[in-house]
Amino acid sequence: MNRRANVERMTGSIVVRPTVLADGRDLIYFDDADTTLGPERAVDARDLDPRPANATMRQDVLTGEWVSIAAARQNRAFLPSVENDPLAPQTATNPSEIPSMYDVAVFENRSPSFGPLLTDGNAPHGLADLADIGIGRTRTSVGRCEVVCFSPEHEGALGNMSTSRVRTVIEAWAQRTEALSAMPGIEQVFPFENRGQEIGVTLNHPHGQIYAYPYVTPRTTRLLESVSRVDALFDRLLEFEQRGDRVVLQGEHWTAFVPFAARWPLEIHMLPDRHVADLAETTDAERDELALLYPRILRGLDALYDTPTPYIAAWHQAPVNVGRDQIRLNLQITSPRRAADKLKFLAGSESAMGAFIGDIVPEAQAAFIRDGIARA
Repeated sequence: MNRRANVERMTGSIVVRPTVLADGRDLIYFDDADTTLGPERAVDARDLDPRPANATMRQDVLTGEWVSIAAARQNRAFLPSVENDPLAPQTATNPSEIPSMYDVAVFENRSPSFGPLLTDGNAPHGLADLADIGIGRTRTSVGRCEVVCFSPEHEGALGNMSTSRVRTVIEAWAQRTEALSAMPGIEQVFPFENRGQEIGVTLNHPHGQIYAYPYVTPRTTRLLESVSRVDALFDRLLEFEQRGDRVVLQGEHWTAFVPFAARWPLEIHMLPDRHVADLAETTDAERDELALLYPRILRGLDALYDTPTPYIAAWHQAPVNVGRDQIRLNLQITSPRRAADKLKFLAGSESAMGAFIGDIVPEAQAAFIRDGIARA
């Protein structure tokens, strides 16, 4: 099988080394600025089955939203042992997804919810077509799903990694956002991390994901409505939060706070002080500071209780083609943990009606989180 030659490029002092896996999926190595690794990477010599067929999107006529039916995901690994970790570097006994030792690695998911169009089919035809509503409408789930491995180690936490490593992860998010946004048919790019089995994580290996959708997601569609009705929404929101007592951490370029109308027992939002639409638009100075502040927040969450706190860390970015002058990049970290041994479950009001009931006053929540950050 032909393999694409490595093409190295420098991002600051972080080196990006793209290659391909045995079945043609992209694999990109990101070497830390202070890496101890050499430039060579092994070839993926596995004999892999062909990629599974594309998932299919079906439209919910009651809401107009699209649901991707990805049956191939049923076969994904579930809490494998160290010896069978699919995100660890390959060994003679573990034919994992990554052939070589690495610092940070990004690769296409083998069983994606959204993937490249592998055969001729009923592919999306653009936002106008997807916005129509009808009964029994289907489209092929064309897009991209990538896995971002934060470390070659089987266990660990992003919040406890070196500043250099966190900076490499941020660089990977930014570089992949730019690359995925340039792909035909991509309308929104979403980097995120699910952390903890309570969240539903099926791999303990420290990692996150990036979804590139063929549509603007429902949550962002609602946000587009808000920014059309409130002038300078994000400038005014940031000023409002900075004046209050819900700020938990602030730097020269970023402000983190518990939002005024927090839904979750633990919820932190972070905004850049200037308008940027996505991570690809951030400067080196903004990324450098983020590499210091972000892990402090994550360590603070873990310091709240005697055991690690499960969370979802979601980077909300502006869509590729709409709202980029109005929607500001923002991080939203949420956790269902409402006590040391209690979780908030989305019951009738939240699940059925989307009407959240908060358990904790946001100002008290902010004081609790500030204490955790201080102790961490």
